[in-house]
Amino acid sequence: MMTTFKQIAQIMSDQGSTPDQIELFGGLYRDYLEQLKEPIHWNQLTSPPAESILKYEELDTVTPEETRILLSELAVCRLNGGLGTSMGCVGPKSAIEVKNGQSILDLIVSQIQSLNDKYDVSVPLLLMNSFNTDADTQKIIKKYNGRLSILTFLQNRFPRLRKDSLLPLSLDKYNVQSFYPPGHGDFYQSIAKTGILDRLLEQGKKYLFVANADNLGASVDLNILHLMKQKAAPFIMEVTSKTRADVKGGTLIKTASQSLRLLEIAQVPREYQETFKSVKTFKIFNTNNIWIDLRELKKKLENDTLHLDVIVNKKTVDRLPIIQLETALGSGINNFEGSLAVQVPRIRFVPIKKTDDLLLVQSNLFIFQDGILMKNPERQFEGLPLIKLGENFQSVEEYQQRIQSIPDILELDLLTVVGNVYFGDNMTLRGNVILVCENGELHLPDQSLIENKVMTGQIKMGEL
Repeated sequence: MMTTFKQIAQIMSDQGSTPDQIELFGGLYRDYLEQLKEPIHWNQLTSPPAESILKYEELDTVTPEETRILLSELAVCRLNGGLGTSMGCVGPKSAIEVKNGQSILDLIVSQIQSLNDKYDVSVPLLLMNSFNTDADTQKIIKKYNGRLSILTFLQNRFPRLRKDSLLPLSLDKYNVQSFYPPGHGDFYQSIAKTGILDRLLEQGKKYLFVANADNLGASVDLNILHLMKQKAAPFIMEVTSKTRADVKGGTLIKTASQSLRLLEIAQVPREYQETFKSVKTFKIFNTNNIWIDLRELKKKLENDTLHLDVIVNKKTVDRLPIIQLETALGSGINNFEGSLAVQVPRIRFVPIKKTDDLLLVQSNLFIFQDGILMKNPERQFEGLPLIKLGENFQSVEEYQQRIQSIPDILELDLLTVVGNVYFGDNMTLRGNVILVCENGELHLPDQSLIENKVMTGQIKMGEL
């Protein structure tokens, strides 16, 4: 098999990969081969006992005197490698407009800037870009010059491998599709190789809060930061309660060695995937809001003792089966002795993956204060409504054409839309609402109230 990697290395070199990238991919490839020899033994896995997950509401509250000291030792990194292609957008997903003319990135910058102004500190903002998002992001962040110093670094570009031969795709034939960014677990090596880790340590930064750029619920939480310092915890993962919308999210398990470990659905044998998705069996999932002690990370990397599980992501490129070898940021949890998990309120996990999510955050369910997403106190119910918009709504352009005015959904539990539906202005949706129009068009009237109704076909005014 090593002969095969020599072939891979030669092809990577011919395709412009650096020696560092070839070395890093070699380590990833060898870990992949080792995992093939030692697959996960499902029967040895268990959910972690409740006492191993700390409850957010039981954490100590930070005093005003401690706040400024803690923030002076903190940096924030947002994982900005994703594109908005799933919503029909071109460029970084963080450039998508969310509310009041502000993009996801605008809100992130507003969060950090407000924190620095309020406490007279200088928490730096880092963005980890991929080769897909870097050029556009560099143009976008110019508008923040003078307001906030933003450090960017680039994660690796690795070759997609043919499933049949495990050799890289032909660059001549597949061009940019020959490569992929290898998951957010690539953060660890990328922040070190680019010199950003050493730079932060030289500035006296001790702690780093990392989160996905598209998670609008992610923000600096002083109580969790205080816990990290108080317990000298090298690594903290935020988890939250699993719902029907989160069945594929990575969860925490206990291994035979009794350590906490992240398990992603791609690692689960097919015959056990329904059990993995069960809300009863695995009740929490990883938000990918991660807190890391930078000094401990430096030691791990220097001693080469940071080893992440390899996730095999199966895809097709022009109908050719390929695999991508990836790693997850949260997989670091079982590498640091003394790692903790904290179960946080759902408001800390509000990602924008689809237009379904966009409708949620643009609605009156949420308000923004200093760039931080907050639940509208007028919402009487604990959870968020489940929203399923049909195929006609999946691109942002079509979504905006069909929902020109965001409805009042404060009392909504479920919304399902199928077919050619257009929403009127100033509508109110309550309870369970199902709208189906498979023939013709359904135009919902302005200022209409729909509550606990299933509607099909072309609706007339008197039927609402």
